[in-house]
Amino acid sequence: MIPKLYNIGIKAYGQLVRLVAIRNNKAKLWLEGRKKSFDYLSKNISVNDQIIWVHCPSLGEFEQGRPLIESIKKQQPKYKILLTFYSPSGYEVRKDYPLADFVCYLPLDSKKNADRFVKMVKPVFTFFVKYDFWPNYLRALQEANHKHYVISAIFRSEQYFFKKYGAWMLEYLKNVSHFFVQNEDSKYMLLSEGVKAVTKTGDTRFDRVLSIVEDCKELPIVENFKGESPLFIAGSTWPQGEEMLVELIKHYGDRFKYIIAPHEIHETQIEKLVNQIDLNCLRYSQADAQSAQSAQVLIIDNIGLLSSLYAYGDVAYIGGGFGKGIHNTLEAATFGMPIFIGPNHEKFQEAQELKSKGVAIEVSSAQSMIAYCDRLFTHRDKWDELKAKSTSYVQNKAGATQKIINHVFGS
Repeated sequence: MIPKLYNIGIKAYGQLVRLVAIRNNKAKLWLEGRKKSFDYLSKNISVNDQIIWVHCPSLGEFEQGRPLIESIKKQQPKYKILLTFYSPSGYEVRKDYPLADFVCYLPLDSKKNADRFVKMVKPVFTFFVKYDFWPNYLRALQEANHKHYVISAIFRSEQYFFKKYGAWMLEYLKNVSHFFVQNEDSKYMLLSEGVKAVTKTGDTRFDRVLSIVEDCKELPIVENFKGESPLFIAGSTWPQGEEMLVELIKHYGDRFKYIIAPHEIHETQIEKLVNQIDLNCLRYSQADAQSAQSAQVLIIDNIGLLSSLYAYGDVAYIGGGFGKGIHNTLEAATFGMPIFIGPNHEKFQEAQELKSKGVAIEVSSAQSMIAYCDRLFTHRDKWDELKAKSTSYVQNKAGATQKIINHVFGS
């Protein structure tokens, strides 16, 4: 049984968001989007629809759910896909995703909302991506005897449902139809807690990044910009990492060409970068083939290009490692290159594995990056070796999506 304290807390959380939304745009989107979910579903879902519900907390988890959605559409076309998001950063970017038949925010996890949602959607199958284990929704699915799965899951001992005070939640996890986990540690942890329906399939993101290679956009501006120079790509950067990049650029000058793609595009931060860098900087939005040839630093001031940019790279720095955690390393790895990361990466399995192979290099200063780049320039064979290791790592990890499809729908 779900504790009364949880249900009181979730309602209080909803009230708090209402207060925050007065001044916070993200909270306002979160609130206003949820108000429309039930009306949207009632107007668009037909009683005859056979629905597969895929829930992604945010944009990163969508990239893990996307290969599953694409495979279902190809192999099980009779089903319609309902895609839900918890975060505005996921919904606002992917609300028009063409392979989903319905897209909306997931209503707040109250008992009333969960019962109404599950009764309205009647999902044939439900897939939660990685986490977001909402107890009222799990309860509603289990009481209605709907098949529900968790894909690309990863578990750690510090999670609350492995503590005494979270034992009530563990009971709902034990009744999930099946967990498809990323690693053996997660599998063992669930099994040791009495969760028996678990299979190690790996992470569906590897299937996603390989598809990115196949669908990679040609970028003539970037091709002209790079020319014959080695290209250093800094992806999803934050100010602390950008300070290191400024020092690295000052040290190497035109020995590299440089692309900087900030995680958040703020005019003041871009201006600060341009003013700190002595080389010729060019914004992508203002670039053409001719101006790109004479530039030495290309600053990406729009979204949606980063995954294709890595195709032109020789070395990468991935931002976020000085804050909550690093961003996506797999997109860079799949194109084959050494990858610099900050020290905060312990919760990211792929970063740990890439580090163990020597592909991901932990750095805490510009000097450590410069020292390693000096090694690359003087040991070209080592550089080529790391590129090969990077690419093969991703290729060898692919295949999780089809394993899940075979288990759920039959091989």
